[in-house]
Amino acid sequence: MKKLFYYSVKFTVKLLIRCYFRRVKIYGIRNIPQDGGIIFSPNHQSAFLDPMLVGCNLSKDVTSLTRSDVFGGPLQWFMDALKMLPVYRIRNGYANLKKNDAVFEKCKKLLAEKKWIMMFSEASHLDEYFLKPLSKGSSRLAYEAQIQSNSPIFILPVGINYGHHKNPFCDVHLVFGEAIMVNQFMNQKGEKPELINAIKARLSTEMKKCMWLPENDQNYDERKKMIHTENTRMDFFDLKKGIHDKTLPKKKVDSKSIGPRLMIGLFSIPNLPPLFLTSRILRLFKDVVFYSSVKMTAGMLLFLFWWSFVLTICWTFWGYKIAIFTIIGSILLLYIRQILSDKYF
Repeated sequence: MKKLFYYSVKFTVKLLIRCYFRRVKIYGIRNIPQDGGIIFSPNHQSAFLDPMLVGCNLSKDVTSLTRSDVFGGPLQWFMDALKMLPVYRIRNGYANLKKNDAVFEKCKKLLAEKKWIMMFSEASHLDEYFLKPLSKGSSRLAYEAQIQSNSPIFILPVGINYGHHKNPFCDVHLVFGEAIMVNQFMNQKGEKPELINAIKARLSTEMKKCMWLPENDQNYDERKKMIHTENTRMDFFDLKKGIHDKTLPKKKVDSKSIGPRLMIGLFSIPNLPPLFLTSRILRLFKDVVFYSSVKMTAGMLLFLFWWSFVLTICWTFWGYKIAIFTIIGSILLLYIRQILSDKYF
């Protein structure tokens, strides 16, 4: 039953992601090793949308390490079915940190069985494009798992690059980098902490190669303006080079113009109820990294419910032709509304 639920959710999420984003471009899928245990290490910019985006595009099951405060209670069955394991942090209480030992032992066993694990090495999320300093968790897990395993263990850097951190219908570039073979570090000189730090440094370098704008330097704010709906149509590597060299056009923001705002307002009318309810739900989240995740899940459900309601009413009173025409028009106007929002704001 849990396996059926896992694959049902995986298929549904993949469908939702294809609807939510304008384009999902995937690079480096052939870099995933076909033999051995793998720790996938993505950057973390958009709450629970990040693991869903990576997981639904992998060919095999993946066990995800997730913050511990979402576990327990009536949702525990679903957490188990979705192959999620808790990670305890200092904010969960110092005494709870010891629980990580049992979780890591389970992960080592999975890796020795050539299973796949997803772990966010930044250890926290942020709605910015640059890579935060990595924690030692994934590197230590990989090192200790390799000691206990006869099979090769890999850490695979993953770059998630969103055309916009809040708006739907943007482009996303999902980049799988060069796999890091942990065995390469086992014969090097040095104590365990030094070798773990060496793995972490290598992982940081490889993850930055998978990201459009990985460095938070003095040019970050200027380069960030080059990430917009026109430029993200480009190939990942061309876009990354253009941002680095500062040769791409910046986004033109026309926040004072009344015309675009008026058009966006008019195009919102057919879908006003779900747009309003989604905005109210978003107010419950102070951290903007949840915005895209909430819009894709709650927002999509609200729109489907609204369109089903409109379809039923129109079909009942005016017939199926008017009903279908109304729904197609509502979807088209929503799409145009978002294009205008991305272009002008």
